[in-house]
Amino acid sequence: MIALIDYGAGNIQSVIKALEYIGCDDICVTSDKSVLASADAAILPGVGSFGHAMECLNNSGLTDAVKEFIAADKPFLGICLGLQMLFEESEESPGVQGLGVLKGKISLIPCDYGMDLKIPHIGWNSLDIKKPDGIFKDIPNDAYVYFVHSYYLKADDENIVTATTEYGVHIHASVEKENVFACQFHPEKSSDVGLHILKNFVEL
Repeated sequence: MIALIDYGAGNIQSVIKALEYIGCDDICVTSDKSVLASADAAILPGVGSFGHAMECLNNSGLTDAVKEFIAADKPFLGICLGLQMLFEESEESPGVQGLGVLKGKISLIPCDYGMDLKIPHIGWNSLDIKKPDGIFKDIPNDAYVYFVHSYYLKADDENIVTATTEYGVHIHASVEKENVFACQFHPEKSSDVGLHILKNFVEL
């Protein structure tokens, strides 16, 4: 069973549709800690602001449950804001603690490079894939995926970075550490490439 973590700030329906499209028929949308604990894999989607999302996660009582699920060494995928929440904090919401599972800095995308860049960054960008296995198995380098974000990750440990992209700044677009996978882009909105990434995750 794949658990989609419902804490009131996630892009649940799009992820459900994408998983159903690739043939997943054992999907559970849950805010129940015991149901999450019993799942074989879990996905943490996220839209909106870092502070609001963490408040929702904390108020739902799922913060510790997410950490316990990850500690149980089962596959876990964070999507967009779900990636950012795995880290300690974000410039978007000073003083708000993230899950702290991974270490790195979440910063506002700078727009003072003399380039015609719009913030938020909305659209398709190509990936420079650093680790062509895991969720990127059989995904060609320079594949295009869909982004919607104003803040970006710079991980402390470059070794966990599995893909990068450029948007006025060097963005760590995907990370992997042991059983934890996360991507700044939206695989559920990234056409065939995104569906293949989700299929790779499901098959881990």
